[in-house]
Amino acid sequence: MNPHSLARAVLCVFRRDLTVALRRSTDVLTPLIFFAIVVSLFPLGVGPEPAMLRALAPGVLWVAALLAAMLSLNRLFANDHADGTLEQLLLAPHPLTVLVLAKTAAHWVLTGLPLVLLSPLLALQLGLSAEAMGTLVVSLALGTPVLSLIGSVGAALTLGLRGGGVLVSLLVLPLYTPVLIFGASSVTAAVEGLSTEAHLSLLAAFLVLALSLIPWATAAALRVSHD
Repeated sequence: MNPHSLARAVLCVFRRDLTVALRRSTDVLTPLIFFAIVVSLFPLGVGPEPAMLRALAPGVLWVAALLAAMLSLNRLFANDHADGTLEQLLLAPHPLTVLVLAKTAAHWVLTGLPLVLLSPLLALQLGLSAEAMGTLVVSLALGTPVLSLIGSVGAALTLGLRGGGVLVSLLVLPLYTPVLIFGASSVTAAVEGLSTEAHLSLLAAFLVLALSLIPWATAAALRVSHD
């Protein structure tokens, strides 16, 4: 197989997903708005006590980011399935796992990356220090790609099913738990002045493991769902 042809195919899939999503700006803005609203409303619910907000901030920010990342999972393959693009991807001479990885990368750029960039601004509302905000950004940068990869499996398994959005949530939430625990724990450690190396190393290990295994699982799930 010509590597240049594969690279062009990956770039085409990536650029197409970005272009299609940006034409529907609400799909891109909805997770961001949800993330901002949840974090902004939290101080109104628990009170303005700075110490309490700092203590609860890691969990609040990570849970809000996780839920925001889930909002667009059911659209990861649904539009391609509806317009016939998915069938063309399945018939393409290129490895489906690589094309799936390109689509997942586009999903992360559209949802996970904006959450990472917005998180320091929202962390200011909860009184996080500069060091804790830096850890938050790094943990989200490592964790949100894992969320997109895991979510791609759920989106592929529920493709074409009625109520697929709810089913995706039920499938992926248990698998999201380790990422949530270590992501929030890393920020908590930074708030308390402890070392964050172990937590961030585990998040990096999750990312490497997800990149190694999940595209294969997603590709297999797409073939099963399409058949």
